Amino acid sequence: EVQLVESGGGLVQAGGSLRLSCAASGFTFDDYAIGWFRQAPGKEREAVSCISSSEGITLYTDSEKGRFTISSDNAKNTVYLQLNSLKPEDTAVYYCALAVISLCYSDSYYYDTWGQGTQVTVSS
Repeated sequence: EVQLVESGGGLVQAGGSLRLSCAASGFTFDDYAIGWFRQAPGKEREAVSCISSSEGITLYTDSEKGRFTISSDNAKNTVYLQLNSLKPEDTAVYYCALAVISLCYSDSYYYDTWGQGTQVTVSS
């Protein structure tokens, strides 16, 4: 069974940092695309970043360029999202998701396995 488990969320003050983890199991971790999405209360889910074994790294949210960094550790079957210089508007539930093929997409339609999400709350 394919599973994704996020961790690393929490409450942090503005300007702080968090590292989110997405631990994957149940599939071969040498041919994949995993994206990070977030959903704030009352807002639609939006793509934050994605990493694939064939394309490398893709960023989707312009305002986050330079503050968020995606990486992977294939030996640990884990994808990370480093969040720096956090702002209150970054408050959301952050999800990782596995794409149906090893290509990155900003549309959540192309992802068929999702983690349970991890809450990130940034106080001002």
